[in-house]
Amino acid sequence: MVLAFDIGNTNIKIGLFDGDHLVFSWRVATDLVRTADEYGIALMQLLQSGGISPSQIEGTIVSSVIPQLNYTIDHMIDYYLHQKPMFVGPGIKTGLNIQYENPREVGADRIVNSVCAFNKYGGPVITVDFGTATTFNAISHDGRFLGGCICPGVKTAVEALVRSTAKLPTIELVKPKKIIGKSTVTNMQAGVTYGVVGQVRYIIETMKKEMGEKDIKVVATGGLSELVKDEVGLIDVVDRRLSLVGIKMIYDLNTEK
Repeated sequence: MVLAFDIGNTNIKIGLFDGDHLVFSWRVATDLVRTADEYGIALMQLLQSGGISPSQIEGTIVSSVIPQLNYTIDHMIDYYLHQKPMFVGPGIKTGLNIQYENPREVGADRIVNSVCAFNKYGGPVITVDFGTATTFNAISHDGRFLGGCICPGVKTAVEALVRSTAKLPTIELVKPKKIIGKSTVTNMQAGVTYGVVGQVRYIIETMKKEMGEKDIKVVATGGLSELVKDEVGLIDVVDRRLSLVGIKMIYDLNTEK
């Protein structure tokens, strides 16, 4: 079995794979002040809840956008699983041709999403990840990572709006039935959700024009993807497992004999 760690700005997703099958997936909060022991105890409890012994873990791989946590997670895996984890980063094989001015700048999260989307759904493909930031990646028919764009995430935008104003309340992220709201809360909900819809639709349409290819698929992931999928109208697939499966694909690519 293989453990895949996806360290994001808000959550750490952990996936346990038996071959190509994702047996379990868990989430823990990303916390910079947590120690290796605290993460290790949490991991042991999660494995125990699934009836998994640490001795069954044959390999580990980590994708991280939080460099400050890399040592902590590395040390935790070493101490609790007695393994040296593989990290998604420079020098690792991905199967993609990264056409970025500086390939080292591309976030590991964007790479693993692109790897999974290209291998699972084929190219050309655009991925949209609704996370702490909303990221768009363009991959050509022959596996070239062309680049993309990064926007504030939906929750990030709401938190900034509430924090920067005196009277606007914290809101639940739901899509109202109408864009013309009758209260402050529905005004904010409409502005956030339909604003994202317009943004995502425009970016996808423009990226497709710039890519200049036919039959470009659009694959979305992230907790808020379902919120806007139907309104955007251009998203072909919502795949919540995109990042974890992409991480496992990279592990397999780098451990093939």
